[in-house]
Amino acid sequence: MTHTEPDRPRVTVLAGPTSVGKSTLSRHIRQHYPEVFFSVSATTRDPRPGEADGADYHFLTPEQFDRLIEDQAFLEWATVHGRHRYGTLRSTVLDAVEAGRRVLLEIDLQGARQVRETMPEAQFVFLAPPSWDELVGRLIGRGTESAEEQHCRLETAKMELAAESEFDVTVVNDELERAAYELVALIGAEPAGE
Repeated sequence: MTHTEPDRPRVTVLAGPTSVGKSTLSRHIRQHYPEVFFSVSATTRDPRPGEADGADYHFLTPEQFDRLIEDQAFLEWATVHGRHRYGTLRSTVLDAVEAGRRVLLEIDLQGARQVRETMPEAQFVFLAPPSWDELVGRLIGRGTESAEEQHCRLETAKMELAAESEFDVTVVNDELERAAYELVALIGAEPAGE
């Protein structure tokens, strides 16, 4: 029997604007807080340098993604930036919850809204940048998108930032280790034995 707080949600949804550092924060938590269960999202986009199938995302063809939609296999899914689809597999999340794990979903705003409809008992955390200028610098400094795609993502980010009030709590991603510690504390996961 674990000593987790019974009234604390078992599923935490992390969302925020594009380029705020959700993937970087999630990777850090995966490496340093193994007690947190990550639901790896599926996507139709190509892997970025350093990303691995099954670890960072499940990279699927559009046809594979369509079959999963038809089978109602997603807890949530969305088309992001008008280009690629992302989704959270329902079975992965429910199996982890049933096993008593604390689950972290790193998803976009559209997905977070869908999860709020299907799983309102979840905890919703908004990851915010320290400032707009910092967000712009992160996106441009990443160098993985064309100038046109950067412009599209920044326009999307303005709308995403306006949604902060829809979330239960905000974590500012100003310093990676501090933000990770704050998020893990909100999740309420028990530290793994050393």
